[in-house]
Amino acid sequence: MSAIVDLSRDFFAEILLPALERDFPQETAQTAFGIYGYGSEVLGMDDEYSRDHHWGIRINALMPDALYKTRHAEMMQRVVTQIPPTWRGHPLREGFTQTGGLEIASLQAHLLRTIGIDHPPRDALEWLHIPEEDITHVIAGEVWHDPLGNFTAVRNALSAYYPEPVRLRRIAHWCRYYSGMGAYALKRAILRGNDYYYNITFTRAMRLGVQLAFLLDRQYFPYDKWTFAYFEKLPRMSARLGPFVREAVRLETPWARKLELLNEMSDVFDAALVEDGIIPPHPKFRGSESSGYRVLEHAYAEILKQLPPALQTTVPIWDQIYFESWHSGYTAGLEIKTWDGLLNLRNE
Repeated sequence: MSAIVDLSRDFFAEILLPALERDFPQETAQTAFGIYGYGSEVLGMDDEYSRDHHWGIRINALMPDALYKTRHAEMMQRVVTQIPPTWRGHPLREGFTQTGGLEIASLQAHLLRTIGIDHPPRDALEWLHIPEEDITHVIAGEVWHDPLGNFTAVRNALSAYYPEPVRLRRIAHWCRYYSGMGAYALKRAILRGNDYYYNITFTRAMRLGVQLAFLLDRQYFPYDKWTFAYFEKLPRMSARLGPFVREAVRLETPWARKLELLNEMSDVFDAALVEDGIIPPHPKFRGSESSGYRVLEHAYAEILKQLPPALQTTVPIWDQIYFESWHSGYTAGLEIKTWDGLLNLRNE
């Protein structure tokens, strides 16, 4: 875990919690405190480049929506006056609230802007409508104080991982897109000499292939910036796929070789699907001179046929649409100079 997480934990225990329990005991007894949500430090991936915006000691707090609406403003006004601008030589982070050190939010609002629902998922359809990378914004990091246990209950439910029908539906979708929108599309781009499409289809295939590895190893993938770092930690699929991925993404690897590597990765995925009993064993397939090697779309159909009809036609959500919706409103509400400052844009 990041050093800033350790500092934030100590700051909360030594400085913030005593002040909160003294001045706001009832509110503190209903609020979850920790460090979670957005930021590389929550994933333990922050480095020297992380410090130019939204970085520093931070405490995230989530309280019931009704309590947030009536009490958070006074809490912020009074507590912030007692918080030093630095602690142990480190700044207190200004987050989305623009207040150093402490960020209080509604539990319901935080869940809605990450996973799209304000409760643990209750059925397969709710699970499939959660962007996978946003699950990390709920379960990553640490919770140090949660007397009601409401936030912890959501974290525990998500940490238990997907119900198997949901995982299988997601695997089917990733098989379809890796093959049909990736390897097949790259084959056609090469045949047509379409340089623009080379880049789109290959990059898309690599992203989907690495994400599929997470699904096969029953681990959530984070957002794109840190997907490869976490891919390298996978217990099974990283060793099997790592050499192919590393060679394929090198700029000097020719396009024809990149396509060969995608096809070899397809065989690795296919073997894992058979090994895990997700699809039955089958004869070795041969690809097409015009369409390429679409073996994972065979797996796509095999998996879909096992699923209930309602899941067969439900497409998983895989983009951070709830966060982007919220972030658009957040950005629109800022002064443009404040926004430019967060972007590190300076006048020449």
